[in-house]
Amino acid sequence: MDPVDDDLLLEHQLCFALSVASRSVVGAYRPVLEDLGVTHPQYLVLLALWEQSPRTVRNLSEALLMEPATLSPMLKRMESAGLVSRNRAPDNDRSLAVDLTEHGRALRQKALAVPGAMMERLQLSRAEVLELNASMRRLIEATQGSLGPNNAN
Repeated sequence: MDPVDDDLLLEHQLCFALSVASRSVVGAYRPVLEDLGVTHPQYLVLLALWEQSPRTVRNLSEALLMEPATLSPMLKRMESAGLVSRNRAPDNDRSLAVDLTEHGRALRQKALAVPGAMMERLQLSRAEVLELNASMRRLIEATQGSLGPNNAN
């Protein structure tokens, strides 16, 4: 087969491998995160808030590369679960600040076991995780750069 023809094989498609890997890895997180009582997207929000809290919804959406319209309903559910509070930002009444509750802060201690559990489940070393993460970040940066205003076709 011609190498150019090989490019159209499903097994050679980066988009296919990433899609399957993403679903598989998120699925592998599910039972580990059940112990915390959170979903994978909620876990990502908590990670961002454990790094810096409070944060505005806009700041969270930028950090997570998530649309505010997608994030807002999740934050409401997290507030109902007692993980976060949402209040008007002190310096901007039009902006919502999201802060961890005491329960949300305390959950961090339990979450310290998640990375190790996931390395074990995925049979990856810390070095392999760091290498994969660096590769994914390069892809994210490349796609974010290619999706600028002049390339949005």
